Amino acid sequence: MVAAPTANAQPAPQAASAQEAQQRQWRMQLQTFAGSLTDDAELPAQWVAQVLGQAQYNARVKRLMTPAPGTTTTVRDWQAYRARLLTSARIESGVMFWRRHQRTLQDAELRWGVPASVIVGIIGIESSYGQNTGNIRVLDALATLAFDYPSEHPRALERADYFRRELVQFLRMARSNGLDPLQLRGSYAGAMGIPQFMPSSWMLYGQDFDGDGRVNLIDSPEDAIGSVANYLAAHGWRAGQPAYFDVALQADDAQKAALLAPSILPTFDQPGLVALGAQLLPAGQRYDGQMALIELRNGAQPAEYVIGTENFYAVTRYNQSSYYALAVLQLGEAVQQRLQQQATSVAPPANF
Repeated sequence: MVAAPTANAQPAPQAASAQEAQQRQWRMQLQTFAGSLTDDAELPAQWVAQVLGQAQYNARVKRLMTPAPGTTTTVRDWQAYRARLLTSARIESGVMFWRRHQRTLQDAELRWGVPASVIVGIIGIESSYGQNTGNIRVLDALATLAFDYPSEHPRALERADYFRRELVQFLRMARSNGLDPLQLRGSYAGAMGIPQFMPSSWMLYGQDFDGDGRVNLIDSPEDAIGSVANYLAAHGWRAGQPAYFDVALQADDAQKAALLAPSILPTFDQPGLVALGAQLLPAGQRYDGQMALIELRNGAQPAEYVIGTENFYAVTRYNQSSYYALAVLQLGEAVQQRLQQQATSVAPPANF
């Protein structure tokens, strides 16, 4: 019988040596990378070297990014996903957030055309209204993935290049907004703040919506609200238009395959949907834009379907998942409905 390892057992010498060598190589690549930025006018060379010199390899980040062995598909379950995200606690937090920032939400909707409910839905799903923004140092997460992205990933080289670009944007973002790059914390992928923006999104779409002269998505709900609205508008949100419709689906297998072939990309006009057996509900509803049939699987149970518009597609630019997009939209609707119910329950009689 082989004795069980003790709780304080140390790694085998060969394994420890391999890990040390790997991390030495990682550190050398990071130093070389710092040297390659010396010609960047926005990033002083000494400051870059000082910051990157304090980056720490994070093995947990790599582990979280590593695909599980032997898994190629995931069983999707919309109802389980929805139940996990649209909780009573999250809806109540959304009500409080909406009330606290009602004026800012109204201003953002007026400026960018994105409804308050959609902004509230995204912030609620992303960070539970700022309550859960991540606890991993962003510098370490980005540096680890930039130079030691899991080789098991089918697009490992491409993903590593992406995180190198994000690392540069992170340095620019921190310096231009007066933020300490050694203190910023976020998700294991490097997403930050109330709206969980990656550094490039922060730089491209971040808004100083509270007027203090800098974009701060960590501590400013106003900046977060404006930035989310700006992001969606930049990705095709159409003001005053719906994001999805319920659908009556009477398609045969061939028609359904044709409807699902473009995935979430809006491809069909309304006559085209009807010709393939998909009718918007309520019956007779009109929409002049392009649409897509969205399939939401429920594990072993029958799938559900909705019709997504260009606005639904815009939400998927934030996270490329139809499940995510519908959860965002329905969370926002649930918060708005709860607000309206509470307002009705405390309203005085009409003849008061």
